[in-house]
Amino acid sequence: MTASTQTPQTPNATARPSGAPDAAREEMPAGFVWGASTSAFQIEGATGADGRGPSIWDDFCARPGAVLGGDTGEPGADHYRRMDEDIALMRELGLGAYRFSVSWPRVRPGGGGPANRAGIDFYDRLTDALLEAGITPWPTLYHWDLPSELEEAGGWPVRDTALRFAEYAALMGEALGDRIGHWTTLNEPWCSAFLGYAAGIHAPGRTEPAASLAAAHHLMLGHGLAARELRRVCGAQVGIVLNPAELVPHRPVAEDVDAVRRADGVRNRLFTGPLLRGAYPDDVLEDLAPISDFSFVADGDLETIAQPLDFIGVNYYFAERVAADREAAGDAAAEAGPAPALVGTEPAVLLPHGEERTGMDWGVDPRGMYGVLTRMAAEAPGTDLYVTENGAAYPDEVGPDGRVRDSERVSYLRDHLLAVRAAARGGAPVRGYFAWSLLDNFEWAWGYSQRFGLVHVDFATQHRTVKDSGRWYAAAAAAGAVPGAGAAEG
Repeated sequence: MTASTQTPQTPNATARPSGAPDAAREEMPAGFVWGASTSAFQIEGATGADGRGPSIWDDFCARPGAVLGGDTGEPGADHYRRMDEDIALMRELGLGAYRFSVSWPRVRPGGGGPANRAGIDFYDRLTDALLEAGITPWPTLYHWDLPSELEEAGGWPVRDTALRFAEYAALMGEALGDRIGHWTTLNEPWCSAFLGYAAGIHAPGRTEPAASLAAAHHLMLGHGLAARELRRVCGAQVGIVLNPAELVPHRPVAEDVDAVRRADGVRNRLFTGPLLRGAYPDDVLEDLAPISDFSFVADGDLETIAQPLDFIGVNYYFAERVAADREAAGDAAAEAGPAPALVGTEPAVLLPHGEERTGMDWGVDPRGMYGVLTRMAAEAPGTDLYVTENGAAYPDEVGPDGRVRDSERVSYLRDHLLAVRAAARGGAPVRGYFAWSLLDNFEWAWGYSQRFGLVHVDFATQHRTVKDSGRWYAAAAAAGAVPGAGAAEG
């Protein structure tokens, strides 16, 4: 999933009111895909089982203070051992598709070299079981769990990592490509590059701005090389998942408007420029010149990165207001806390946008969903769009009657699905929606303190309980439409 740019603190346990009145049912376009997403490190557990090697997230979790509560990827949601149970839950929810990620260190523990047959067999069984259940598998090759051996050799700032990624893509394409129709190469390369290599609040925990820019480039190069390999070995549709930011100026003044331009350059256009147009935007290069001369860009790289995309995945959780400096932000700056140190060009303050807050203090603004989808549709005309992650964390508890009444999440999902419907009506080619997440899981630097799932997981017993939001989402999927917020009641 996407990540907050703030360092985790004690979770905010104040649930927002649902507030939103029911509206007339809104039907989604014909053929709309209803799915849910997860990622390997967050749910699989079994971090030392069957030949899996260590990843940068295993190493990061071992650092004192890096993850809230000292939590690790073990046990996650124990999905590695409970795959059949979880597929049964997917059927109960009426999912048409399941987006999961492949653990690179599980199938090729050193990043390169010999494959791990036991790891490949797990994803082979998962794919077959999903298809048997009538659920379309949507694998993502990289959701942040780089094999440790590759990080020891330099990680994503080093060109060789992109080459090893292409080999890994070919390996998985050959293993599963006869049954997979849609492959995603990367999940949110912005997070991998900047939260991991500049801010240091994600694995591998480095604070090297110049290296983060090289990482961003080599992630995109890896995408392009992997897309070529997947098309060579199996001919499936290939896309990438981005987390485009919806950024609005804190004040209607020139300073904040330019701050939005600079933030947009690093958050959005640093990626969409090469991916969609085969070039880095001139103003972004100018802004970043004090940090890097981009000498890591070799001849032919940009053409490789700009491979045709069959689809683009859009992850959206919240919008942000941008202030040029802390003084301009006023009292809101204290609430927001300091912006993370990234590459030196961003504004000093990023403020939550929206009157309501989730359990992670993320602002709730469904209009931002409409904004990122319509913008992406304009920038990539003719390319199918899928909302590949969208959801919210709230302090869910199983009640005495065994029910999880998460009305806040029901309202969140409903309002954002209505924004998706509005974008589709406006001409954006939105073909599907994947809720984040199927299961409560390990939430990166927040550990197990935050719950996003449609299904509640008791991490001590691994007992699963479908939440009200899961029942509501099942009703939406069955109807092919957005029902009222009260549909989960009863």
